[in-house]
Amino acid sequence: MNKLLSDLSASIVVFLIAVPLSMGIAIASGVSPAQGLITAIVGGIVVGLLAGCPLQVSGPAAGLTVIVYEIVVTYGLQNLGIIVFLAGVVQILAAALKLGQWFRASSPAVIHGMLSGIGVLIMASQTHVMVDDLPRKSGLHNIISIPEAIWKGIPTDGSTHHKAAFIGLLAIAIMIAWAYVPKKLKLIPAPLVAVIICTAVANIFAFPIKYINVPDNIFSEVIFPSMSQQWTSLIVPVMTIAVVASAETMLTSVAVDQMTLSTTKHNKELFSQGVGNAICGLLGALPMTGVIVRSTANINAGAKTRLSTILHGTWILIFVMLFPSVLKLIPTTCLAAILVFTGFKLTFSGAYQKLKPFGRSEAGIYLATIVAIVATDLLTGVIIGFALTVYKLLYTFSHIQIAVEKKSDSVYVVRLDGAATFLCIPKLAAVLESLPVGEIHIQVERLSFIDHACLDMLSNFQKLYEAKGGTMYLELEQLHMTYHSARPSTRKAATPTADVEVPSPS
Repeated sequence: MNKLLSDLSASIVVFLIAVPLSMGIAIASGVSPAQGLITAIVGGIVVGLLAGCPLQVSGPAAGLTVIVYEIVVTYGLQNLGIIVFLAGVVQILAAALKLGQWFRASSPAVIHGMLSGIGVLIMASQTHVMVDDLPRKSGLHNIISIPEAIWKGIPTDGSTHHKAAFIGLLAIAIMIAWAYVPKKLKLIPAPLVAVIICTAVANIFAFPIKYINVPDNIFSEVIFPSMSQQWTSLIVPVMTIAVVASAETMLTSVAVDQMTLSTTKHNKELFSQGVGNAICGLLGALPMTGVIVRSTANINAGAKTRLSTILHGTWILIFVMLFPSVLKLIPTTCLAAILVFTGFKLTFSGAYQKLKPFGRSEAGIYLATIVAIVATDLLTGVIIGFALTVYKLLYTFSHIQIAVEKKSDSVYVVRLDGAATFLCIPKLAAVLESLPVGEIHIQVERLSFIDHACLDMLSNFQKLYEAKGGTMYLELEQLHMTYHSARPSTRKAATPTADVEVPSPS
């Protein structure tokens, strides 16, 4: 009974968060608010029943907003359903092939960069919606024209843009202030408080601004999928939605596991997401993912089982069927303000500071991904981010620093730092062959990796060098440990360290 009551109260909290966010994400995606609500219903009831991560809440996500908007602009609303349906099929096939865990194999710098880049694009586009204007045709145009949106929000002429801006700014101010209210009040979601107050103000003063347009029957907005283009031309958007949605879901499930000390069944979760997206595609709705904001609210509100997720979808269904007129009272600018606030938190999440301790390269990849997403598009930006990650990996496993220190006329210390692979053999061989016959000490304690080709080259060079009358001290034992091999040492070797004095020649 206690679990039932906990799930019931948690489902109401998530329901109150999901309704305004789902509509706001739909508007930002260039589709009807009803299509966002349908996705929230399917994500709650259907995915909730099948989920491999029971406390994770699925629905329309801000992370897919930019992708969907570009699909609607490029391929048309009539193709959105078939694209989402096929993306769901791809997820189902991936689950059948046990690929659930692989969607977690993502570079943190690229993932954080993607989310921050999406945050920038959401802020830029929804700033225009906050003043009852239309978003521009690209992210860069949205950013460049922000001063124009700000100017429209100033009461300088006979337009009503400034009244929409007032409501939007009021919503943001309420959400910021709500962080400082007593803990018990925080159980009421800040977006809900903002919607209630802003809706009341806008309607009491009869502001002539845009309001949410939803039909009396939400299912009249269902757009059954049709394909007006060659299916091969849809491969890129299908795979983009499938991969991004799956990655976001798997990363959210990891966060849920950490909060609840549980273990997600990743392939089962991926299958449930695929079924949910396939159904949303057939209904012409938005694609879905596991959503961290709603999942966190679900857990913090005391949810114990998957029932809370299922009930939250049920409450949305009942609400939109019985009280659609209530939704028509909500100003569009209020929902845009909620997304601007969400985009701000995505952009300034502290990811840069978290990545800095792992090196300038990680922080650089993060920033480069953001810039690439804003300058081009989401898919291109993510590809550039992953390309930089692969380049960094190749550089790390191919880069070596070789320092030569001359101790006397014929005694040299060669220090190797980095990764010794076959790619560095020409460089290393050139350095060693340039040294005169005498005594060489090769120190390898700073090597992070050595492959068989490089190890073999050093061993062969030692034979040739000693055949010429020289002496080469090679730390074979240390090299073998680095190589993870039990290869026996058959050559004369010494193990001096950097702090050991090199003997003078006799």
